Amino acid sequence: MGARRPGRRRRGLRVTAPEGTRPSRSGPPPGRGGDRRPVRPPLDRPRRAAYEAVAAVHRDDAFANLVLPIILREEGLFGRDAAFATELTYGTLRNLGTLDAILTDAAGRDVARIDPPVRDALRLGAYQLLHTRVPAHAAVSSTVDLVRSVAPSATGFANAVLREVSSRDADAWVAKLAPPMETDPVGHLALAYSHPQWIVRAFSEALDGDLGETARLLIEDNERPPVHLCARPGLIDPIELADEVGGAPGAFSPYTVYLPGGAPGDIPAVVDGRAHVQDEGSQLVAAALADAPLDGPDGRWLDLCAGPGGKAGLLGALAAQRGARVTAVEVAEHRARLVSLATRDLPVTVLTMDGRDVGADPKLPEQHFDRVLVDAPCTGLGSLRRRPESRWRREPSDLPPLTRLQRELLGAALRAVRPGGLVAYVTCSPHTVETHVTVTEAARRSGVAVDFVDARPLLPAGMPGLGDGPTVQLWPHRHGTDAMFLAVLRRG
Repeated sequence: MGARRPGRRRRGLRVTAPEGTRPSRSGPPPGRGGDRRPVRPPLDRPRRAAYEAVAAVHRDDAFANLVLPIILREEGLFGRDAAFATELTYGTLRNLGTLDAILTDAAGRDVARIDPPVRDALRLGAYQLLHTRVPAHAAVSSTVDLVRSVAPSATGFANAVLREVSSRDADAWVAKLAPPMETDPVGHLALAYSHPQWIVRAFSEALDGDLGETARLLIEDNERPPVHLCARPGLIDPIELADEVGGAPGAFSPYTVYLPGGAPGDIPAVVDGRAHVQDEGSQLVAAALADAPLDGPDGRWLDLCAGPGGKAGLLGALAAQRGARVTAVEVAEHRARLVSLATRDLPVTVLTMDGRDVGADPKLPEQHFDRVLVDAPCTGLGSLRRRPESRWRREPSDLPPLTRLQRELLGAALRAVRPGGLVAYVTCSPHTVETHVTVTEAARRSGVAVDFVDARPLLPAGMPGLGDGPTVQLWPHRHGTDAMFLAVLRRG
């Protein structure tokens, strides 16, 4: 489930003025000799917007990146107000695990036993107290006002809890609540840097047990990521795009531009299809497939899991320069429509079908394609800085069905590619079960001869920390990208 449709009435926060701001139904208005109670200011809109976004994430399983823009638009928030609401929303969601541990201690009861509207308000208040420059008195009073609007009987409780939270800074709370690093490093890192323990353990394993580097990754996961644009080759030069948006060229991908701020959807080059929003890591792995040396024909490319269309858009632009054509497959109809929009005016044919049907459907014949991309559905653990709510929704039990699907899709790709052709297996996850284990097992079970191609030379020269090959794992703390995994296979 995603964001609510614009115009649909959201549950939760009352948008009427808080108690004490409306004139009484009878008698003189406040300040004229009748009701002498102080008039409280109305709730400020940025905090209200952040509350509604956080509440929608927890109440409706919404995604912050989808629901927040709708709320900001409905509230009429722009500029600094929108930026503040965005910081509160994403900061609260990223730090949720640590905030909940602190609130549990401060409240003297498990945070799960606090009424959900009050709980979300307290989370926002605790984030302001511990992670922003908002003065403590302003964070407490504004949060109490927020609680008054959603649960008036809980204002005293909220005030007491927040004052307890404000009695220590973030480091002091971690020192009090986190288990010792010496005896429980995973538990310590999980609470200190607000990640579930199973994810910390998976990251540590992927980093060969280096706890210091694991900590650096967790820290980077909690930072606000920059927006990356992809200047579509043949349609706009990245230097030209950087000048248009006041940004800077990317560190590694020749197509990347770092956007300094603003709404990407308002950029003319994005509106008219000369550029699109895409993480630099995603650009690198797609370009690696397109640039890998290939003997024989090279005109039929396949994107087997194309939605929502970022990689298909880049591959389509590269194919247009080389006289090739891309077949983009997406099983979900609404995502297939997004692929069509993302690849308009490019040599891309979009098929709404299951990529595993290679050989069973005449539109996806076996041994037909020269280059095949499998951007497999995965846990998304590599993009937690962009989708912070995902770290609290994913469970280890998600892995078996996902890895089974990944193996099936990669097996289908190996059937679809011609002998001598190339398959790139990509996941936005560093979990070894989704990366090395999946690709090795799928190749072993495929029934065709497969050679691993060293992916490191397919990435820009000078990129640090690419490991020993033949596969490549990108990292937020090493490369400033999402944690993208890349394996390139050549069919014998």
